[in-house]
Amino acid sequence: LEKVQAFTKWVPSPGPMTRGVVEQAMDVSLRRMATDCLDLLQFHWWDYKDESYLDALSHLSNLRDEGKIRHVALTNFDTERLKRITGHGIKIVSNQVQFSLVDRRPEVDMVKFCLDQGIHLLAYGTLCGGLLSDNYLGTPEPSRANLSTASLSKYKQMVDAWGGWELFQELLQALKIVAVKHEVSVANVAVRYVIDRPAVAGAIVGVRLGASEHRADTAKVFSFNLDQQDLDQIDAVLNRSKDLYQIIGDCGDEYRR
Repeated sequence: LEKVQAFTKWVPSPGPMTRGVVEQAMDVSLRRMATDCLDLLQFHWWDYKDESYLDALSHLSNLRDEGKIRHVALTNFDTERLKRITGHGIKIVSNQVQFSLVDRRPEVDMVKFCLDQGIHLLAYGTLCGGLLSDNYLGTPEPSRANLSTASLSKYKQMVDAWGGWELFQELLQALKIVAVKHEVSVANVAVRYVIDRPAVAGAIVGVRLGASEHRADTAKVFSFNLDQQDLDQIDAVLNRSKDLYQIIGDCGDEYRR
C-alpha cells in the first residue's frame, strides 16, 4: 500500500480563484481521501476566456510548495493554454488527454511541447469505451440504442468521424493479427500502442464497478512489445483514417465547443 498513489481531480466552476477558494477545495479532498497530502491534483477548467485558471494554478503551486499537494497536473488542456501556463512559471507534471488509436490528436502539437518541457501525458479513452476490444470484432455496426453507456456513445461518434465502422473493423482485424501473434487481447495491443508513444506516462483503463473489470487481462499489456512488423500492420489502417485534429481541434476542444 505504501507504493499506491491516489490521484484526484478538481473541476471548479469558472470565476474568481482566490487563495481561500482553492485551499478550501483542497481541504475537502484531503479530508475525503483521509490523507495529509494529495499525490497528484489534476486541474480542469471549462472556459478559457476566463483566465482565472492561472490564479487557481498559482495557488495550487503554492499549496504544493507548502506540502498539501505533491504534484500539480492538468486534465484536457490544449497546447496553447499549456504553453501559457508554463510561461507563467507554473510547473506541471502531466496532462490527462484523450489518446487512442482512433484519436491521435496529441501527436500533432501536444507531444512535442510536452517532450520539450518534461511534461507527461496520461492517456484516457485508450480503448474507446470498450470498442477497441475483441467484443466488437466482426460485429455489425451498433445502433444508438445498443450503446449501453454514455462512454460508448461518445466514442462511437469519434469512430464515425475518424473513418466509420467499416474502417474500424479493418483496424480491429489488424489488431487481432498482432494480438494472436503475441498471445494477448485486442485491447492489450491497443493500450500497448498508446503507452509506447512519446511523452505518454500511462494509460487509464476504466472499469464499471459491479459490472465489469479486466485487471488480469490488462496486466498482460506489460508482457509483450510491438515490433516494426506490428506497427506497420496497424499503421496501414491508420493511414487511411481522417484527421480528427482538423475535425475537432486540439486536446480537450470537444468539451469547449
